Amino acid sequence: MVQYLQIGKIVNTHGVKGEVKAIPLTDNPLRFNKLKWVYVSKETSDEMPKFDIVSVKHHKNFVIIKFSGIDDMNAAEKLKEHFVIIDRKDAVKLPEDTFFICDLINMNVFDIEGKSLGVLTDVLTTGSNDVYVVRNENKKEILIPALKSVVKEVCLENRKIVVDLPQGLIDDEV
Repeated sequence: MVQYLQIGKIVNTHGVKGEVKAIPLTDNPLRFNKLKWVYVSKETSDEMPKFDIVSVKHHKNFVIIKFSGIDDMNAAEKLKEHFVIIDRKDAVKLPEDTFFICDLINMNVFDIEGKSLGVLTDVLTTGSNDVYVVRNENKKEILIPALKSVVKEVCLENRKIVVDLPQGLIDDEV
C-alpha cells in the first residue's frame, strides 16, 4: 500500500499574497478544511517539504490554500504543478468495501472462473459509478463497471480483484 496520498494538485497562484489554487484529487474537497499541515512535492521528486496550512477557501471547483512561509506570488509560483500530499494515517476513513484508487492501480483482475483479464490501470469516475480500466497482455482495454453486482472481491493483500462480467461486456474471440 502507498504510504502517502495525493489529495490535490496545485495548478496556479491565487492573488498576490502567496495563496495557491489546487484541483482536489479527492471526492470530498471539504476534507482540506480539517488539515493543519501537508507535504508538497512534484511527482518525480523524493523531496517532500512540510507546509503548515494558514487558511483554506473553496472557489468553484478549486481549493485555495495559504501556506505558512509562502507570502507572495513569486513564492507561490514555485509550487505550481506540485501535489498536495498527506500521510495515509491522516486520510479520511473509508466506508466498508470502498478503496483508495491508488491502492487499486496495478492490481490483477480475474473473472469468477479464475481467468486473468489483465491489470487495472486506471479508474474513471463517472456520475453514477466508477469504471475500472483493465489492460490485458495484448494492451487491449476492458472497461468494467465498479458495481457490487460485478466486483465480487477486492483483496489488497494479494493484489487481486475478482469480477463477474456482465454478458456481452467483452467479445469472446473464436
